[in-house]
Amino acid sequence: MAHDTPEKIRSHSEHEFLKKKRTTEMRHQLTSFAIMIFLTLIAFTMVAAGFSTYLIVPIILLLAAIQVVLQLYHFMHLSNKGMGTIAFFMFSGIFVAFITVLALVTIVWW
Repeated sequence: MAHDTPEKIRSHSEHEFLKKKRTTEMRHQLTSFAIMIFLTLIAFTMVAAGFSTYLIVPIILLLAAIQVVLQLYHFMHLSNKGMGTIAFFMFSGIFVAFITVLALVTIVWW
């Protein structure tokens, strides 16, 4: 039962280490969030300014790709220890999907 589990008592140095680690992680997440908001504002500004569609679409796709990487690493914790294999397979799948879409677009375009 839940009330039978022993309570782990941390020393002062362990508590300070965990506090510093969590503070650093929160700072990284907030920085990543601010960057994603900034990238979104760039995309909205480009559309509102009325730039050419041929310029807007590739830039918005690039900004979206950057946001996906930031979300995976900071919010889905793929930068943590032990997640290397998962990250490898995810990014390999993304790479294969990108190459497939690029090949299909090239075939249709030509």
